[in-house]
Amino acid sequence: MIRQFLFALQFLTRLPVPVPGPLPGEAEQGRSLLYYPLVGLLIGLLLIVTDSLAGTADPLLRAVLLLVVWVVVTGGLHIDGLADMADAWIGGQGNRDRTLEIMKDPTCGPMAVTGVVLLLLVKLAALQALATQGAWGVLLVAPLLGRLSLIAIFLYLPYIRPVGLGSTLAAHLPRAQAVRVLLASALFCLVILGWSAVWILLSCAALFYLYRQAIMSRIGGFTGDAAGALCELTEAMSLVVAAVLL
Repeated sequence: MIRQFLFALQFLTRLPVPVPGPLPGEAEQGRSLLYYPLVGLLIGLLLIVTDSLAGTADPLLRAVLLLVVWVVVTGGLHIDGLADMADAWIGGQGNRDRTLEIMKDPTCGPMAVTGVVLLLLVKLAALQALATQGAWGVLLVAPLLGRLSLIAIFLYLPYIRPVGLGSTLAAHLPRAQAVRVLLASALFCLVILGWSAVWILLSCAALFYLYRQAIMSRIGGFTGDAAGALCELTEAMSLVVAAVLL
């Protein structure tokens, strides 16, 4: 269990976390998905510590510091997926093979840059609003929900790359336990945020449904980039809805 959590933490963050013993096998890698929300919770705790250290600084400055820490801790892992998806979605022009080909291209086009800038601006504005309101329970919830969306996409969409880490995770994810993790995480959000969490969860569920419909129609499943983009969009959705409600 500890090894699987450490593997998830090592993969999803840039924290210097060694995994003891031999490299995780395929079954352990699949089970590590179950710990993604816990990694999100840890990221949220780091954000709360950052906000506490910022003290009574200007809300915009606090929001900038939080966003910087958020990106640095995760290494921009899922932002990269969002960038690739933005390029592929526009450049693919509705063609499946062209879309998948652009996703594999390591270079960034104008839509990738535009998509990343817009996402970061949305997050920054929401964080500033939350700083003004002093409503920071969402700092625990947003990273958790982002990584919970990764479990959901592995549960409810087919992974379409034939090889790689994603195919291993998809093949070895314990599905029954993953559903329980989804439910437990939703309950945790309700405990932290009360009834406001209902609207946040419903908004994220609606986002997941629309996202699923779109990528199933375009490419017939998901890739690692598509999963990363969903994580970023879910985090942004959580922050925006919380900023409006809290």
